Amino acid sequence: ESRPAPGGASEQAPTPRLEGTPAGPTRIETLHEVAADENASGAGPSQAPDPSDDGVLTNQERLDSAMEFYQASSDFWDQGDLDNAMGALDKAYSLILQVKQNADPELLQQKEDLRITISRRIVEVYSSRFTVANGNHMAIPLVMNDEVEKALKLFKGPHRKFFLESYRRSGQYRPMILEALREAGLPEELSWLPLIESGYKVRALSRARALGLWQFIASTGYKFGLKRDQWIDERMDPEKATLAAIGYLKELHQIFGEWTTVLAAYNCGERRVLDRIKTQKIQYLDDFWDLYRRLPRETAFYVPKFLAVLHIVNNPEAHGFDLPEVDAPRPVDVVAVDKQIHLKTIAQHLGMSYDLLREMNPELRQYLTPEDPYTLKVPKGKGETLVAKLGDIPAWSPPQPTYVVHQVRKGQTLSGIARRYGTSVQAVMNMNGLRSKNYVKVGWRLKVPTRGGTAAVAAAYSKKGGLTTYRVRKGDSLWKIAKRFSTTTGAIQSVNGLRTTRLQVGQTLKVPAGSRSGSSATVRTYRVKRGDSPYLIARRHRMELSDFLKVNRLTPTSTIYPGQVVKVTAN
Repeated sequence: ESRPAPGGASEQAPTPRLEGTPAGPTRIETLHEVAADENASGAGPSQAPDPSDDGVLTNQERLDSAMEFYQASSDFWDQGDLDNAMGALDKAYSLILQVKQNADPELLQQKEDLRITISRRIVEVYSSRFTVANGNHMAIPLVMNDEVEKALKLFKGPHRKFFLESYRRSGQYRPMILEALREAGLPEELSWLPLIESGYKVRALSRARALGLWQFIASTGYKFGLKRDQWIDERMDPEKATLAAIGYLKELHQIFGEWTTVLAAYNCGERRVLDRIKTQKIQYLDDFWDLYRRLPRETAFYVPKFLAVLHIVNNPEAHGFDLPEVDAPRPVDVVAVDKQIHLKTIAQHLGMSYDLLREMNPELRQYLTPEDPYTLKVPKGKGETLVAKLGDIPAWSPPQPTYVVHQVRKGQTLSGIARRYGTSVQAVMNMNGLRSKNYVKVGWRLKVPTRGGTAAVAAAYSKKGGLTTYRVRKGDSLWKIAKRFSTTTGAIQSVNGLRTTRLQVGQTLKVPAGSRSGSSATVRTYRVKRGDSPYLIARRHRMELSDFLKVNRLTPTSTIYPGQVVKVTAN
C-alpha cells in the first residue's frame, strides 16, 4: 500500500483547524493506528493514495524535502527557537532514511552528503543548549611518575631534535592559540598539545589520515565545523582548526570532567575511553593511571608525553634543555577575493614569494582561491596593493580537455552524438577505434572530441530573462546545482523538460534565478488536498519551508489535514 507524504494530509483527519487558529505540535497518527480505529468501527480499509499523486514522494523529492527542513532548522536556530530547530532536523533525517538503498548511485551519494550535513547541525544545535566547561591556568595536574619519566627520556634522547624544532615553530601559532583558550576559559597548558600532535606543522598527516595542527580526522572535523571540499580543507587552517579543537575539548570535558582523561579521549576518541571505563570495577577518577593501564599503548603513552612536555617548558634547565628562540607570528592582511585565482598569479602581481603565500594559506588544497568568496591572507602591508590590483588579475581557467565522455542512450546514433557536440562522425570513430559508423551500443562510454578543446567542464554562467544558463561540469549533480542556485531539482527539471536526474558533462541547463519567494509577495489562502504536505505546498508556491511554517504558525512536527486552510504567497 502506498504511503502518504511524511507529515502530509490523511483521509482519517480530525475537524480541520480554522484559518488563523494557532497550531502547536500535533500527534501524528500512524497507519497502524488508523487501521485499528477502522477495524474497531467496522469500517473497511481507507483508500490508498494514488502512486501518481504528488503526495507520494520520489527519492529525489525526499532529498529536496529534507534539504528544505534542514534550511528551516537554520532559520529557527537563528531565531533562538531550539525546539523547532531540532524538530526540523528530526524531520529532515527521517526523510533521508526513506531513500531506498537500491536507488540511483548519485541519489545515494546525495543522501550520504545530506546525512553528514544534518548530523553536524544536530550536534551543533544540541551542544548549544549547554554551558561549556571552564578551567584555569594550572587545571591539568602536573604529576611525575615512571610513565612520565619514560617520556622525558624519549625527549631528552631520540626525540630531542623533534622537540626543539617543534618548540621553535610553536612561536608562530601559540600566541593565537593562547588567546583563543583564554577566551574559552580553558587551561593555557593545552596550547602545547599541537607539539605532540603535529610538531606545530599545519600540513602534518598521520597514518590514520588525521590532518593539520590539531590532527583532525575528516569526520571529527566535519562535526566541529571544519569545511572540506575540492578547493579547501580547513583542518589545515590554524585559526579555524584551533576553534574546532577547543569545541572538541569542551565537549570531552563535559563528558569526563577531568582533563587527563580528556587528553586520552582526544587522542583515541571518547567511545574507546568510555568502553574502557565501563569495564573497570574501581572509580577511575580517583586515579587516572588505573584507567591508563587499560588503554591502547599509543593512547596510554600520549598523556605521559604531554605531561613531559609541560615539565620541560616549565623548567627546561632542570631537564637539560637550552630552549631556542621561537619563530615570530607572521603579521597578515586579509583580502576578500571573489573569483578563482591561482596563488602563483597573485604572488607575481604582489612581487612576493609564491612559497610564502602558500604557507600563509595552507588550507587551499589546489593553491587556488575557491569558487565562492574567500578571505586570502597576504603579508602585512600587501593588502592594499592586492585590493588595488584585484580587478586586473585574471581569473584562473581550468585546463580544458580535448574531449567529453558521452554514455550512449537508447535511440542515439553516432551521427546524432557527433552533431550534438559539434564534431564529425569520423573524429568520434578515430578517437574510440570504431570500425562502423552505423553501430553503437547502449551503455557505451564514448570519448567525443570537442572543437578547440573547449569542453564543457568549465562552468559558463549567463543570466537571461530570470534564468541562469549553466554548463554541467564533471562531478555535478542536479541536487548540487539546485543547492548552489538556491532552487530545487524539480524546478530545474521542469524548466528543462528533464525526465530523470541524470546529467552529461557539457550539457547546458536553464536554472530558475531567484526562484524563492520574497518577503513582499502577496499572501493568499490555500485549501489542503489529500496527499499534501508542508514541503509540497511550499515547493508548489515557491516558498521557503520555514516561511510557510512561520506564516501558518506551524512547527516542523505539525500535521496538516484535507480541507485545512493555510496561507501561501501568490506568484
